[in-house]
Amino acid sequence: MPIRLVVRVFLSIILIFSASFIYAAPLTSGYSLAPRTTASPEEKDKAYINARLKVIEASRVYLGTPYRYGGMTSAGLDCSGFINLSFRDALGVSLPRSASGLFSWTVRIPYDKAQPGDFLFFRTDTTGNITHVGLYLGERVFIHAASAGARTGVIYSSLDEHYWSNVFAGAGRAFPESTPFSVDSNTSVASAGSGTRQGSPSAANSPSAASAPTANETGGNGRLLIGAAIAPIWNGFIKGGDLVRGFSSVFCLYADTYSIGPRMVFGFEIRPEYDGALGVFRLPITFSWGPNDQIRLFAGPVFSFGDASLSIEDDVRYYSGGTSWLGTIGFTAAPFNIKMANGDFSPYIETAWQSYFSENSKFDLAADFSAGFRFSTGVRWIVHVQ
Repeated sequence: MPIRLVVRVFLSIILIFSASFIYAAPLTSGYSLAPRTTASPEEKDKAYINARLKVIEASRVYLGTPYRYGGMTSAGLDCSGFINLSFRDALGVSLPRSASGLFSWTVRIPYDKAQPGDFLFFRTDTTGNITHVGLYLGERVFIHAASAGARTGVIYSSLDEHYWSNVFAGAGRAFPESTPFSVDSNTSVASAGSGTRQGSPSAANSPSAASAPTANETGGNGRLLIGAAIAPIWNGFIKGGDLVRGFSSVFCLYADTYSIGPRMVFGFEIRPEYDGALGVFRLPITFSWGPNDQIRLFAGPVFSFGDASLSIEDDVRYYSGGTSWLGTIGFTAAPFNIKMANGDFSPYIETAWQSYFSENSKFDLAADFSAGFRFSTGVRWIVHVQ
């Protein structure tokens, strides 16, 4: 083999090895904003936060760029091309070219440890491989080049969107972990605590960082959910009563929206119920509200069919007022969701006040409380339709 060819091969191997070493994750050196090796921990922390913000700022330049498979220019980008171009523009760093390559390159971290500037990975097909990547901005929002859906190209999306939460595969770190910070829409960086933490750039000394996307930009507005639930109604304090006194069910339509500020989920619900202890069938029609679809308050009119009465030992107690324009007020909580291909399955607990009023001369706190309040535990199924 000619000596010149040997030298070329040897130099190529050295260059490949050096590039891999310099640009191995987490990125600690080899780019313009990297801290000196002799820098203090506070100076290094500030430098890594500045690098994260610089990448985010560079990524926002490409908002609205159309999707193009294999693209890595402002004329068209795919997901990994978008990440590569953002890092190259901001730091002059070249990264692996595919989503799966970036997944292998980054340091695996739990999602709750992800910081702005880290990567979110997704499995969007049935192969089980990593097929998509986005740049995390905090608050469950990421920026990425989407290839399909209602909106394509470089857009903001949220892990609160059903599709992305279902295909989410994990998070990866490109930079060393930093002091907690967040991308802020008014200044540049808002620290996790009160005031600016030591080592974190403030509005005065940070680069012009990326503004946090609005809810409209994340695509979070207008998401619709439909669902159904069923639960037994448990006996309260009725002496001699059965453990289960009836059943309650829910057929619901929810709108998950950010349109009036913070995230809210509004709902319309039809709630057929049968209370065997009172001997009535009820049809509540309720409106509900909550910060998400797991914690909700509801209230509305009720149509009650049958004469409400409780048999207490040798006594029968009668109640009126079941049909009312405000016949029920209640609270629902689903402690966790089990995500499946066609929706979310979850156990839930529910308590409600019912507008039944005693017509008896003799006071019986346990019976009257049981007539007026309902406690249920059951299961529900929620499907995200938009």
